[in-house]
Formats: sequence, structure tokens, C-alpha cells
Amino acid sequence: MTGTEEPAETVEAEIVTPTPTPEGNGRKIAIDAGHQAHGNSEQEPIGPGASQTKAKVASGTTGRTTGVTEYQLNLDVALKLRDELEARGYEVYMIRETNDVDISNAERAQLAAESGSDILIRIHANGSDNTSVAGALTMAPSTANPYLSQEMIAECQKLSQCIITAFCASTGANNQGVYQTDEMSGLNWCSIPATIVEMGYMTNQEEDTRMQTADYQQQMVTGIADGIDQYFAS
Repeated sequence: MTGTEEPAETVEAEIVTPTPTPEGNGRKIAIDAGHQAHGNSEQEPIGPGASQTKAKVASGTTGRTTGVTEYQLNLDVALKLRDELEARGYEVYMIRETNDVDISNAERAQLAAESGSDILIRIHANGSDNTSVAGALTMAPSTANPYLSQEMIAECQKLSQCIITAFCASTGANNQGVYQTDEMSGLNWCSIPATIVEMGYMTNQEEDTRMQTADYQQQMVTGIADGIDQYFAS
């Protein structure tokens, strides 16, 4: 080095801090994005030993304003819910990750149980002939359900209540409460606590449009995840 040269600048190596991996909480959640691209009208019993039957799976409704199919909305939200739950330390089992499947409602319930999951969350969107109707609800079996034990019914109702309360707190949606029904194959065939989440009405212009926005989808996902947290904490 001559007397006129400056010493070379020392460049410090950048220290990259790895993103921490969420610590597992020991809980496993099955998520079913309701419906599929093509419905299957073949019949199956609505519950174990039932003489009453219904279609194995429908393709769902369609957004009145957006034209988006319910099966696509359900999958979009289900995948975001998976990411949110994994970030909270849950293990997640997805019933489907594509629309091109043919899985009946009874099979979805059975797959969830066989996966070793603790609970099943079934993601859906609603529809009504009255386009002014808006809001969210969850579905659970009634105490008169002939296919499930009273203990299982109570757990399904508890899960449904936790989720609808947290969902509406997160989104500000009209709370339509827990709708009790014994006509849903996806609940009647369950051997783990399950709920159907009807996120909003695709037949309502405002709600249909809102459910397609990234911000509102994240609010919905946060609400469902908060409800799951509350279920396991109570």
C-alpha cells in the first residue's frame, strides 16, 4: 500500500436469524374445504345404519355478485386456515387441497378420524333465496341425533359455539348462532368432534364481495383459529 491509499473497508458478514419454527402444541386439526368441482349425486346413508340417504357430495353454491364458486372459496380459506393453525403450533390434516377430487361427505368424516385428528373443521359458505340475509353460523348435531353419543354431541356443540363466537368477534359478521341439525352426513358420520362453519352468504352482494378480499379472509381465518384455541382451553 502506498502512502496515499486508503485501507480497504472491512465488510462484516450479515447475520441472518432463522425464522423460528412454531413449537408443536400436540393438537391435530382436520380441515375439510366443503364441496368439490363436480358433485356426485350417487346416494349414501346420512349416518351409520340410516335408511335415509342423500347425495354423496354437492358442488355448492356460487357468488351472486362475484361469480366465484363456493368450492373455490372454501378451498382458498381452508388453505389460509391451515397456515394460520400451523403458525400457532397445530398439526393440520387437509381432506382436500385441490378442487378435482371425488370424496363423499361420509368419507371426509372417516378420513378425518383415520388421520388421528382431534377435531374436524368443515369450511362452507351459505346461500339463501332472500338476498338480504347475511351473517355467519356454525352447524352441530342436536341432542336427539340418533347416530352420535351424547358426549360427542356435546363436544360438537361446544366446538361450534366457540368458533361462531370467535368468528363473529373477529369479522364483525352478524352472528346467526349454532344451527342444530341431524341431516348432515358430514357430522353424522364423525367419530371426532366436528363443526360446519358457514362463513357468510354468497347470495348477499356485500357479503359475497367481502368474502373474496384477502383482508376479510384473514379475519375469518383468525376467528376460526381463535375459536379452536378457546375450545381446547375450555
